[in-house]
Amino acid sequence: MMEELRAKIAGEEFDYHALLDSLREYSRPRDKITSLLRQGAIVRVKKGIYVFGERYRRRPFSTEVLANMICGPSYISLDYALHYYGLIPERVETVTSVTISRGKRFSTPVGLFIYHSISMKAYQIGIDQVELESGHFFLIATPEKALADKIQADRGTAVRTHAEMGTYLLDSLRIDPDGLGRLNPETISLIADHYRSRKLRLLSGLVRRLGGKREGHE
Repeated sequence: MMEELRAKIAGEEFDYHALLDSLREYSRPRDKITSLLRQGAIVRVKKGIYVFGERYRRRPFSTEVLANMICGPSYISLDYALHYYGLIPERVETVTSVTISRGKRFSTPVGLFIYHSISMKAYQIGIDQVELESGHFFLIATPEKALADKIQADRGTAVRTHAEMGTYLLDSLRIDPDGLGRLNPETISLIADHYRSRKLRLLSGLVRRLGGKREGHE
């Protein structure tokens, strides 16, 4: 039975509709789903979202794909994306995302997923799509947007000058200086317009200065 199910569901992450459609030949598919859950053949991440149990996995499931599925519309950003791009040294276990809906937190059998709310105007810019070998894909902030989202989410930090911004980035966030200098100041400036953020304009100016210094040494 599981061979048939795996033949119909190629990916490791799937929703209730895909599962129900794959079991449509059974007279009582919902009972079959309950049985699969009890056996550990499939694991419920949250209501309507599943992964295959360890015994039946063909490859590791993607927490990034799951993050997009658990709460939508959303894209991965903040600390998780900053680590993904190598901009911060610390490994981030919690998958952090932003969404236009209310901020939410999901503690699941496969990890913790946190969603920070931003405006629709800020949401609409700076999103990349990453395709996996499985054919699935996930949405993640560009490096510039991930840092911008992090700065905007950290409302308790008062930054008024380029020097203060540099101290905040390097000391508080532990941003990699070389990675910071590789960011695109024009992209950050555009994101700042969408956020209507003075702090992000300071960030754009700082990155522009750093980029100019790097070019001067090349």
